[in-house]
Amino acid sequence: MSKTSKNNTLKKHYIFFIGEELPQPEAHLVQSTNAANAAANLGYSTVLVYPDKGTKASNLTNLLRPFQPKKTPTELIEYYNLHDKLKVAPLPMPWPIDHFSSKFTDSNTIASKYYLPFHILPTTKLVHSRNWNFVKAAIKNGIPAIYEHHHHEEKPFEQEIVTNPLLQIAVTVVETIRESMIKNGMPPEKVIKLHNGFNRLFMQRQPEKAAEWRQKLLQDETQKLVVYAGALQQFKGIDVLIDVANEMPNVQFACAGGKPAEVEYYQQLVKEKQVSNIQFLGYVLHNELASLLQAADVLAHPHCSGKAATFTSPLKLFDYFASGTPIVSTEIPSLVEFQDTKAITAWCEPDNPSKFAESLKQVLETHPRKIEGYPDSIEFVKQFSWENRAAKILGYVDESLLPQLIV
Repeated sequence: MSKTSKNNTLKKHYIFFIGEELPQPEAHLVQSTNAANAAANLGYSTVLVYPDKGTKASNLTNLLRPFQPKKTPTELIEYYNLHDKLKVAPLPMPWPIDHFSSKFTDSNTIASKYYLPFHILPTTKLVHSRNWNFVKAAIKNGIPAIYEHHHHEEKPFEQEIVTNPLLQIAVTVVETIRESMIKNGMPPEKVIKLHNGFNRLFMQRQPEKAAEWRQKLLQDETQKLVVYAGALQQFKGIDVLIDVANEMPNVQFACAGGKPAEVEYYQQLVKEKQVSNIQFLGYVLHNELASLLQAADVLAHPHCSGKAATFTSPLKLFDYFASGTPIVSTEIPSLVEFQDTKAITAWCEPDNPSKFAESLKQVLETHPRKIEGYPDSIEFVKQFSWENRAAKILGYVDESLLPQLIV
């Protein structure tokens, strides 16, 4: 066997690189882990790579052989609702990495300049990342790459990278970001808009667990439950939702998500406002979140207007759809295309607690809770599985550059 063909048989992995430690309750980490999980579910030899600053990072064996794909730990599986086909390779980042603000001790630099060319490259067929430095490093080392970019930035892309044939495709989630990427130098033919997906485990009905949530959150069986899941930030409409709860004292509201400091802030705020019918549950593991969404009478998507409304990716909204629970959403630019569907039960203008409360009351009257869920949204969301998304992205990759399928 020639050296070239031997190298080609070694190159089998589809590498998803995340520049942050896992697990953490960030929407972009949910997105990246689920994208990798979907590629593994399609049968590709997929490895999720991320920095590890834990106690094992200083282990000499791990430093000598830092890239060792292994089974995904249970903690990550439960945190992000992953399946068992995905492999992980935490990269050891011992002290002083990330302890000093220098690019030489930055974990992303270490990953791109050291781990990638010397340890990851020999068995890698394709790289996929939201980390531009890692994508650049892959291309400079002769590895084809897919770049994901989900936020507005006014930074021009390096032309020698974006015009390189190894950059297969750039993916974003809304048209406004696609336009700004092109404005910043990305060739139009190399950037596509593709929605995020939903995790198919959210479709599995969990009536017993849903009943447990209702028992835990409601005062009695006749009370109604409105649930919000997502980031706890003002632009997401949390402050609006608190005012809505104040207008609907007989309905129980529950918010899942947020960092501990954000949860604490909003718990304090509702005390000050004397709103007693809204609970902040903190980050709910993905394997428990599906049953919480199914437990609700209505799901709330109270996003405010403003700049974020033009590019927000409806990541949680797809999980909402999969639950089959009626949804009340504000009309924001990034959701306009869903207005002609039956997947969202009611729409109202953003930034208006009274209008949102009105819509919630109406839906609570017209849509009684169904243990099996409403079929309109369940059927609608099937097209947006993470697996479908992964297959569409790989459809833009040259066939000879595709990673290995595991039989």
